[in-house]
Amino acid sequence: MNALPNQIVIVGGGTAGWMAANLMAHQWSKLGCNITLVESKNIGTVGVGEGTTPFFQGFFDRLGIPESEWMEAANATYKCGISFPNWITTAKTDSYFHPFYSYIDSPQVPLFFANANLRREGLDVDAHPDDYFVTSKLAAQCRSPIAKEGNHQRLDYGYHFDAGLLGEFLKKKGIERGIVHIDDKVTDVRLDSNGDISSVITVNAGELIADLFVDCSGFQGLLIQQALGEKMVSYQSQLFNNSAVAIPTAINGDEELSSETVSKALSHGWVWHIPLANRYGNGYVYSNKYISAEEAELELRQHLGEKAEGVKALHLSWTPGRITEHWKNNCVAIGLSQGFLEPLEAPMLNIIQRSIENFVELYEKSEFTREYQQEFNADINSLIDGTRDYLQAHYKLNGRDDSQYWKDCRSNISQSKELKSILDGWIGNRNFDQVLRESMHNQVYFKTSWYCILAGMEHFQQACKPAVRAGKRNHQRAKEACLEKASGFIKHRAQLMQVYNS
Repeated sequence: MNALPNQIVIVGGGTAGWMAANLMAHQWSKLGCNITLVESKNIGTVGVGEGTTPFFQGFFDRLGIPESEWMEAANATYKCGISFPNWITTAKTDSYFHPFYSYIDSPQVPLFFANANLRREGLDVDAHPDDYFVTSKLAAQCRSPIAKEGNHQRLDYGYHFDAGLLGEFLKKKGIERGIVHIDDKVTDVRLDSNGDISSVITVNAGELIADLFVDCSGFQGLLIQQALGEKMVSYQSQLFNNSAVAIPTAINGDEELSSETVSKALSHGWVWHIPLANRYGNGYVYSNKYISAEEAELELRQHLGEKAEGVKALHLSWTPGRITEHWKNNCVAIGLSQGFLEPLEAPMLNIIQRSIENFVELYEKSEFTREYQQEFNADINSLIDGTRDYLQAHYKLNGRDDSQYWKDCRSNISQSKELKSILDGWIGNRNFDQVLRESMHNQVYFKTSWYCILAGMEHFQQACKPAVRAGKRNHQRAKEACLEKASGFIKHRAQLMQVYNS
């Protein structure tokens, strides 16, 4: 491979392909690198609505694309966090909110940690996370994470958007940046004597030769799996869900618009509810071992009510897992060709973004040699495995007994030693912060997120000691502070009108 990839061919479009194309063009076009993206309009992409983490802000900042431009194009809305109704049913509350932590929460979060640890010791104090984070109150009050004029507080936040529309927007931007777009189908992949990909063969454009190939071909893994023989490592024993059915519903333009993703537990899985500017995205995520596709669609329609009548359902399936070598020879896999876990906590876009950014950084650091392939693959595998552990924790901690599915999720002994250590360490008498530090190298979700899920899902022994005055005071102070701070932020629908009309 030359020091500079003179020619890059990306196979597959969609969000993953066009994110990779735009970032590589931004970084390497100035070095004389030519980028071609080939995709077939006859091969659809998986785009049923999407949510992000706050990391996604950095992607557009890096490309110099203002929020107002891409949000309107993708019917995007703001996301302050995720609520989890009905995952637990026997506690004081049946829901908790996973917030996006920001500096504005700094005074309250130590109070949350303190109360959570008091509750772990058996003291009857309020350690539910919802009263300790400002974004929880913003979501409850249908506020955006954008401050009113005169309020200089800034929050970290994510987005909801239509994945298909975002892919089209990035495609337009990519072509403007000089990326060559070919609407064609790849029929063959040719390897050279070293095992590198030398070219891909298309129906109409013929042979496309490149130094570097990017596999964004989705679940089929046309380059990384089919041509280079990379095998998928299944995580089905840890994450049971392998199917989903999605049905969009209409939105009332007069109602207040929530700024949260709702992940509500149903009988054999959970349903997402995502507010976009023009509609709601809804989908039931389940395991086909416990419920059929027809039964899942019926349950989702019953859950959505009359709004879903006559609306066509989209069925999806996957095997949870990942490949081991995401960068192999002269090919890097981005997106579903790398693997997939499940939609809970919307992790896929973060994995896509981190994979592209890490690849570009390491490729440049190594002066365009393969020296850093092993480091890249280890980093991405750690990212995916750490995400898997946090997702599985939701199922291990569930409090439902209405189906065998939920009972099996809770009793599942197939888990990583890191996850087992964290769950056991929380219940035990150990210093939990030390428990987290011991497995820090394998963590994607940090201290605040682990405290929120463990306290939010009431993973405590029964309170057997009376509440202490400090615990009551901690809770009251935090709740009052969060409510006061939340009042300084703009209502969600009003902020979207400003963004879309700017």
